[in-house]
Amino acid sequence: MTSIPVLTTERLTLRGPDASDVAPITTFYASERSHFVGGPKDADGAWRQLGTEIGHWTLRGYGRWMVDLSATGATVGIVGLWNPVGWPEPEIGWDLFDGFEGKGYATEAAAAARAYAYDVLGWSTAISLVAPDNTGSAAVASRLGAVLESSFDHAKLGHLQVWRHPGPDDLENGGMGAYA
Repeated sequence: MTSIPVLTTERLTLRGPDASDVAPITTFYASERSHFVGGPKDADGAWRQLGTEIGHWTLRGYGRWMVDLSATGATVGIVGLWNPVGWPEPEIGWDLFDGFEGKGYATEAAAAARAYAYDVLGWSTAISLVAPDNTGSAAVASRLGAVLESSFDHAKLGHLQVWRHPGPDDLENGGMGAYA
């Protein structure tokens, strides 16, 4: 199995998903908050989604991290790098759990994930796919400097907007601090 790195930001710890995340993933996928990302799902579907998140690390060598508040350990969401079969290209994605939106956590964690993609994996570009009605995710993409570039029709998720992130050469000074 791939060793999943731990990333830290000023307020957050990004860690690999594991069996301890069944409850928060199940709660998220049972809620309407998950409707932009293929939910709601029953407990079996949520468990399978967690397995997919963990398996993505093995199949691709990167994936999405569970995001915890460093001060309390509370799990606030899942954020990171995503590129399953059928995706147009590697993506930076974010899902925040209920009650944790509006605090900048998605932007902070996605900036750390993007820095990892550029600085460690050597990516030269990345996208974020956003459902047209998901104004919150569009705002996160915009805060990260991404621009609406085109659209993509996904077989299950439907019509999605493609937001293009600035490349590493377009970000000042390089490194994680430049992406926040």
